[in-house]
Amino acid sequence: MNDIPAKITAEIKKVIHGKDNVIKLTLCAILAGGHVLLEDIPGVGKTTLAVAISRALSLKYQRVQFTPDVLPSDLLGFQLYDKNSGEFRFQEGSIYTNLFLADEINRTSPKTQSALLEVMEERHATVEGVTRELPSPFFVLATQNPFGSSGTQRLPESQLDRFMICLTMGYPEFNDAVAVLKGDSSIDLKTVNAVTGADELIAMQKTVHDLYAAEEIFEYVVALTEQTRNPEYFALGLSPRGSIALMRMARAHAFVSGRNYVLPEDIHDIFYAVAAHRVRMNARAKAEGATLPVLLDMVLRQVPVPKVNP
Repeated sequence: MNDIPAKITAEIKKVIHGKDNVIKLTLCAILAGGHVLLEDIPGVGKTTLAVAISRALSLKYQRVQFTPDVLPSDLLGFQLYDKNSGEFRFQEGSIYTNLFLADEINRTSPKTQSALLEVMEERHATVEGVTRELPSPFFVLATQNPFGSSGTQRLPESQLDRFMICLTMGYPEFNDAVAVLKGDSSIDLKTVNAVTGADELIAMQKTVHDLYAAEEIFEYVVALTEQTRNPEYFALGLSPRGSIALMRMARAHAFVSGRNYVLPEDIHDIFYAVAAHRVRMNARAKAEGATLPVLLDMVLRQVPVPKVNP
């Protein structure tokens, strides 16, 4: 089973060039059962990544372009009157899928954004008092334009905390840009083959959930979490949900790396992706010209790294 992540990655790399770390971390989040937020400018391959993942994992895929007029009922569904039967029937919304791509999520209304909160946390949707389970597995892969772009608004902390990781794809390197020009993403996506299915993915998630972690690893995660709450530099630190995300992502990273145990290095490799969108610098840190990457690196340096015997 441990060779499946490598095969999935190889298929996605057919259409996503030079973003190996983004692919790896996104796959880790899926194996950990979490949601992914991609923050970047339009046109760098965020949607292509989502479609490639859905094809490689053989998952049902739905995409919604978020605009100010998208309603919660568009996502959750609504009761529709059937003239033939004379009764109301439920019309499913777009979230009843395995992989839901919320494109430019920060361009829609807060009411529609909040409709996703229950879905992301509970994996079910409640419409007019009736709760309906979503397909399993279920993931949200959301994209957002950088805050300050035309028509955008900042996501609330409660919603950001639901995303296991936040990533930035960035511009491609020179050689990767040349490779992109030589290809056609709409055609190349057809070359992405299915490596696994929903049942195998659920089995891998269970393996990741049960992956061995020493007591020192748990204590290390808590120590890092508490260090992000240092009021000297941070106005908002990692929540308990954030520390759980660190642990789950570390297990998934170890699995994708071909190990059945967690090392501190796994936490280091996923720390920024898990923590950056959850913490906030205070006024003093901003006045001193500090940046979030520098502060999170400082957190990693200040907490002693435990010695773990696999």
